[in-house]
Amino acid sequence: MSLLTGSRPSRLDRRSTLWQADWLLVLAVGALSAVGAMLIWSATFQRDTLTGGDQYEFLLRHLMNFGIGLVLAIVAAITPHRWVRILAPFVYVGSMLGLILVLVPGVGAVVNGSRSWIHMPGLSMQPSEFAKLAVIVGMALLIAEKGEANHRDEARTIDVAQALALAAIPVALVVLQPDLGTVMVLGALVFGIIAVSGVSKRWLIGLVLVAVTTAVLAIELHVLKDYQLARFAAFADPSQDPRGIGYNVNQARIAIGNGGVFGQGLFHGSQTQNAFVPEQHTDFVFTVAGEELGLIGAGGIIALFAIVLWRGLRIAVNARDAFGRLVATGIVCWFGFQAFENIGMTLGIMPVTGLPLPFVSYGGSSMFSGLLAVGLLQNIHLRSNSF
Repeated sequence: MSLLTGSRPSRLDRRSTLWQADWLLVLAVGALSAVGAMLIWSATFQRDTLTGGDQYEFLLRHLMNFGIGLVLAIVAAITPHRWVRILAPFVYVGSMLGLILVLVPGVGAVVNGSRSWIHMPGLSMQPSEFAKLAVIVGMALLIAEKGEANHRDEARTIDVAQALALAAIPVALVVLQPDLGTVMVLGALVFGIIAVSGVSKRWLIGLVLVAVTTAVLAIELHVLKDYQLARFAAFADPSQDPRGIGYNVNQARIAIGNGGVFGQGLFHGSQTQNAFVPEQHTDFVFTVAGEELGLIGAGGIIALFAIVLWRGLRIAVNARDAFGRLVATGIVCWFGFQAFENIGMTLGIMPVTGLPLPFVSYGGSSMFSGLLAVGLLQNIHLRSNSF
């Protein structure tokens, strides 16, 4: 019996578990984080207003975040499977409490127009990052438990409806912040989970129609803030306000265009070192790669993400139960859509939403939640190999 089935493993079992890990996934995520450390360092080491004069400030913070996240990933990977399912409801409830606290005046902090942060002494946390993982495990557990109770491989209509209701709570709380980028990610992963649950394709068509209708109503009823509507306007025509809302996108495209095939060299990008691109160590970190590492370096980052998604899909296909398959699928949809959105907004093919590039952008909450998700992928993979 292996660790993932709840029994106490022998030393041989532990050693076998280590070797059975998906090391290609581990190496791809580690490479993304290492490249991110260099890009963050390049984007911040000359900006005294950010670093307070310490050129290694953000580099060391990023590495520390990765170290803490790595511990969380290992814990998630070796936790017995039954305990993962037992803890899933607590993860969901805890994330919902975080999303509620963000909306409390005096507790939640407004950053870039969105009340999505909780600032504490020496620590800032963004609960919406953990809500992505909470929605995945919550929906997966509900659908899997219902299917097992009814001895069915495919989800029933009532099961899917309940899972969607479960997801609707965090989506509504994130809308109130408002954080449009996270809402888009949640929509993508919810769609992915429903798609592999075995439900009728009519559900998928219905979800698309609901999403389109909701977007139209949000615009017509002025649910979206003025700056969010302005971002969409800038996406449609960046030239209409090049010094205002379109500034970020224009500068990002200039930076990436400057890189050419081989780039200007790490720490030598003219746009990057002269601080022309705002939020370059977080949301627009990909522009550093485009300018300083060129098409080859930026393409390498995309290739690493392709490996992560490929390994995640392999884990989903080989999962031993519905819970594992649904969790792995949700994580792949999360990483895939968020990476596409982040890179797309720097290229001008997607609207600016403030989403970080997983494992590459600076940010503790994003790193912790992302590595926890990788740990869950490993947990599912190890369970599949233990039979």
